[in-house]
Amino acid sequence: MPPSVPVLIFDGNCGFCRFWAARWQYRSGSLVEFTPYQGADIAQRFPEIPQDRCARAVQFVEADGRVSEAAEAVFRLLASIGSRLPIHFYEAVPVARSVSEMVYRAVAEHRNLASRVTTMVWGRDPRPPTYALARWWFCRLLALSYLAAFWSLATQILGLVGHAGIVPAGVADGWLRGACLSGSALASLLFLGVAPVALLPVLWALYLWLSTITGPFLSFQWDALLLEAGFLAIFIAPISWRDRLRGTCDPPRLGVWLMLWLLFRLMAGSGGVKLASGDPTWRDLTALSFHYETQPIPTPLAWWAHHFPAWFNRASTAGVLGIELIAPIVMLGPRRLRSFAFASLAGLQVLIALTGNYAFFNLLSVALCLFLLDDVVLTRAVRWLQPGPLMKERRVRRVQNALLIAVALVTVPVSALHFTAGLGVEMPGLPIVLPLARLVAPLRSVNGYGLFAVMTTTRDEIVIEGSDDGTLWQEYEFRYKAGDLRRAPPWVAPHQPRLDWQMWFAALSRFGDEPWFQAFCARLLEGSPDVLRLLGRDPFQGRPPRSVRGVLFRYHFSDAAARRQGVWWTRERLGPYSPALTLRAANPPAQ
Repeated sequence: MPPSVPVLIFDGNCGFCRFWAARWQYRSGSLVEFTPYQGADIAQRFPEIPQDRCARAVQFVEADGRVSEAAEAVFRLLASIGSRLPIHFYEAVPVARSVSEMVYRAVAEHRNLASRVTTMVWGRDPRPPTYALARWWFCRLLALSYLAAFWSLATQILGLVGHAGIVPAGVADGWLRGACLSGSALASLLFLGVAPVALLPVLWALYLWLSTITGPFLSFQWDALLLEAGFLAIFIAPISWRDRLRGTCDPPRLGVWLMLWLLFRLMAGSGGVKLASGDPTWRDLTALSFHYETQPIPTPLAWWAHHFPAWFNRASTAGVLGIELIAPIVMLGPRRLRSFAFASLAGLQVLIALTGNYAFFNLLSVALCLFLLDDVVLTRAVRWLQPGPLMKERRVRRVQNALLIAVALVTVPVSALHFTAGLGVEMPGLPIVLPLARLVAPLRSVNGYGLFAVMTTTRDEIVIEGSDDGTLWQEYEFRYKAGDLRRAPPWVAPHQPRLDWQMWFAALSRFGDEPWFQAFCARLLEGSPDVLRLLGRDPFQGRPPRSVRGVLFRYHFSDAAARRQGVWWTRERLGPYSPALTLRAANPPAQ
């Protein structure tokens, strides 16, 4: 008699068979019956299937009485629970059929080894991955990233783009400050789990607006990453007014894969561009011998890291490249491999944060890495956390999936274009994708990534000096970037002093190529209070000097002897960066 539902008959004494039967049973629910052939009633229910045949290979009995075994049985089982591609491929391609059966026989003949490999790679828990806890924690770290971004900007936005700022945005100061404070408040509510489906679109739109009006000051890769991650988060948010940990739901699987695709592009892109650029310091593994000293705003630990032995820094450089290039591939694997990828990538972010101030970049990167850990792993790591039931509103889930499919159809090809372009490879179908990339570019939410493609090997700093008589020049002191030789490198992240960062980039270019720097000098000559508040020390105490100039110095970390005397830096004068500017010269008449 044919069974009422398909039946998979497996070897109950085989650990490999038990694991996969249990895993598929989680996926199939009541659609398929799973039973070991050692059961007392199997011989009576299926007398036409001999026991030695069951011992040799799994048997799959369908509702119409059809019996298949070995690889074909596995593929027909998968088809019965929704995965039809393997059986179509098996039936349509003779070579695929032969190879599949050959692989099955090899596994069947070495079941103990297959069981050990399965445990090593997938773990002992057969449950398929769900990501309710990962999504919950991701939303909290995303909220903290938004909070850091908005609050940090609130403390400096008037000096950057206010009406008396460096590059006025043409927006009332109250609106600028209000937008930053509103973003901070909304991010705090998001952290508390209040209406994420409503708050996430508002936070994304608000940060996008600020990014478009602040010119070069919000053009860093973590600003782009926050916009892209924040945009994708909209489509995996739970449809509820309160996102509680014990009642959180599994996000749509396509949303998880889009997050992992973003993480892959971020990490693999950062590793790939380092090699694709042809920079010799990455090729000969000396990059970190320069990095700690020459990065924009190092931490105190960077001084110590810079003085590590050369062999250690070479090994560290190889480790960075290995993690950025290998971990993104490993993260596509099963549970144990994904956990290894998480440990590698998150550990790298912690080390970066210990030696450099990169705003909220490290926090946001770790947030994305959470999608490498499913609920089984996170529940074991923190045992008192238990995810709630999966979202049961089928209509809501269908709407979310439809939106995600639309998002994926646009973002995946465009992001692939950015990714391949960063590696110097021309993407197939470029004429089709390029117009789409131009269409979505104003949203700043599909981006390319690649950090430190070319390592700076020297640290040149612009020192701003002012004078009343053209003879005696006094230095302005910045809050965070290298200046006073006795001032220790700061701990400032997740706050980002954006003027200090822009000064680092300005030192890599020429005075004439940085119009914002010319405007900055003009605001100093005007004595703008908002701009002066961005600095650490004003030698003129709020009174504008008659002229200012930029002088280029080359900075180095001090040696151990000088460090014991309280000296962190040494410097040598290279020459002028800009001519002496008066207010008339800094604000030339419009042509």
